[in-house]
Amino acid sequence: MKDNPLEQEVAGLLLALKITIAIAESCTGGLICHRLTNISGSSEYLEAGVVSYSNRSKMALLGVPEQIIRDHGAVSEACVRAMALGVKRLADTDLGLSVSGIAGPTGGTADKPVGTVHMALAWKEDVTCWQHLFKGSRREIKEQTSEEALLRIRDYCQSMKP
Repeated sequence: MKDNPLEQEVAGLLLALKITIAIAESCTGGLICHRLTNISGSSEYLEAGVVSYSNRSKMALLGVPEQIIRDHGAVSEACVRAMALGVKRLADTDLGLSVSGIAGPTGGTADKPVGTVHMALAWKEDVTCWQHLFKGSRREIKEQTSEEALLRIRDYCQSMKP
């Protein structure tokens, strides 16, 4: 393990900036929240985590419009944008982060192969989205997704430092 793991760095930034976050996870199944809660004192910045694995839960818990699921699918920029805003609103936090993807080994298509992951970070009413194509086993894709998500939180926090 690293001397200064990414989780510790993210925790320090969120605490220093007094920023709260809520996370909506699909393909990672709670791994991002797990990593953040490995740091003592995480309740100071992590308000909530929602594992919205099914389309129904994305709609019911996070307010993702059914039309988005129907037109774009759960693994799409439109869906993670709605998920990030939804979890932020649900938990009343400064930031909302969401991820949705295809961890495999099944479920991929020509348009959305295994390893396709969309993520979004919402603050105020602004949202930034990213798409990735990770490689490896199901576990490796989940780990890569959680690492990238933490890097995105870190980068956002670093951009906010005075």
